[in-house]
Formats: sequence, C-alpha cells, structure tokens
Amino acid sequence: MSVGRYLRDRGVLAATLGIALLAGVGQLVLLWIGPEAPSNDFVGPPRSGYTLINSHVTEYNITGEQSMRLQSPHIERREGDESLYLNSPTFQLPPKVPGLPDWNGDSLYGWVNKDGTLLKLQGPVYLHRPAYTDTKGVAQAETTMHTSEVTAWPKDQRMETAEPAKIVQGPRTISGVGMRASLNDNHLELLDASHIIFPPRTPKPPSVRPAAPKPARAAASDSKTG
Repeated sequence: MSVGRYLRDRGVLAATLGIALLAGVGQLVLLWIGPEAPSNDFVGPPRSGYTLINSHVTEYNITGEQSMRLQSPHIERREGDESLYLNSPTFQLPPKVPGLPDWNGDSLYGWVNKDGTLLKLQGPVYLHRPAYTDTKGVAQAETTMHTSEVTAWPKDQRMETAEPAKIVQGPRTISGVGMRASLNDNHLELLDASHIIFPPRTPKPPSVRPAAPKPARAAASDSKTG
C-alpha cells in the first residue's frame, strides 16, 4: 500500500467519525433545548352517554352511610359529560342524627356533578319534614319549605338560593329573599327582606291564692257586770 493511499483512507475514516460525532452532539442539544414530548393520557375509549327511565339512585358518604336518595322518571348522562341531568326529581336527605325523619323534596329539574357532591335544583323547589321528637324529648312541629333555584351540597346537607323562600314550622312562618340553610343543625339565614310571624302565646291562667283564714272573734257575753 502506498503512502498516499494510506493517508487518503485514514482521512476518509476520520471524516466519517467526525460526522457521526457531530450528529450525536446535535441530537443531544436538540433533546436538551427542545420541547418535552407530550405524555400519553389515553386510558381507553370515552364512556358513552345513557338514559335511565324510572330510576332510583342512592349516594353514600365515605363512611358508608346514605347521604342522599334520588328518584327520577328520566335521568340522562350525555356523552363526554360525566354529570347527570334529571327531570322531575324527588329526593330524600337522611339526617346525621339517628332516629330523626328524612327531609323529602322535589323540583322541576335537577343536575348532579360527576362526584355527586353538588346538586342543583331548578324551577320550584319543595321540601318537607314531618313532626318528630328530638333527642332531648322536645316535640318539633312539621316543617315545609317553598323556594326555587337551589344549590345544595348533599353530603354536608347544606343549601342556598338567591330566590324568595318561605318556611313554615307549625304556627310559625319565616320568609325572605335569599337563603342559606344547614339541615343538620337547623340553622337558617335569610339574606334580605326577612319577615317572621310568631303566633301570640296563650296566656297562663292567673294563679288563685288560697284565702287567708280570718281570726276568730271572741264570743259575746250575755252576762252584765254590775
């Protein structure tokens, strides 16, 4: 092999190695300064929508206790939306104190988010709880509530509305515009134009004191002193 051919072959080899080295360095630089490759979040096909007719739904809290029971002649879950749309729903909210009656309610339309933590009642809303005796032995009268456009948190048994509300408990009537209520502790807050009617208390009959005994009179003497 001649000296010229040897140098020529060595030059070709050196040039090839140099090009490969430059390509590798360029790729590293591109990976370093280039954008991060998008992650693959695909977990399967999207869940299809469905419609339930004359359905009953029961929701439980984290301790396994019922937080809401709901019935509707028509429940729709639309494709791509994990919330529920309800027609003419009726519902029951069990109390957290055992032995007390449920709150029962109904509305024109309803909507429940995918986690079941938020309930919106649209149109006229009616709630009712029958009379009962509380844990202290005190009788509580029947309670009704008329309002509309309610936002509720079933697991916390809280609700609020910006619309007029009227609550009747036995002989007492409470009304106002805008309401916040906690059904667990019977807390009610009216935000504006509140009006409360309490019936007059029945007066107690006056206590009758026994008549004090009269002092005995001395017997009159028929004898005359001389």
